[in-house]
Amino acid sequence: MSTTITTRKEEPVVELRATDLPAFCPNPAMPVWNHHPRVFLDVATTGEAMCPYCGTRYRLKAGEVVKGH
Repeated sequence: MSTTITTRKEEPVVELRATDLPAFCPNPAMPVWNHHPRVFLDVATTGEAMCPYCGTRYRLKAGEVVKGH
């Protein structure tokens, strides 16, 4: 009997401080060849968001408080 195990590649996670908002993707750390149209992400509401183009997840660092949102 042979068993094949496939694992889904984990998408990258970018942790943000409240001062980094508004969050957008692609972020400045991404290589130019990997760019897609810029999209702004609402991480203030739930604490995290995922880019619809590349799947990168953005989330607030633990303990961060977003004021005025």
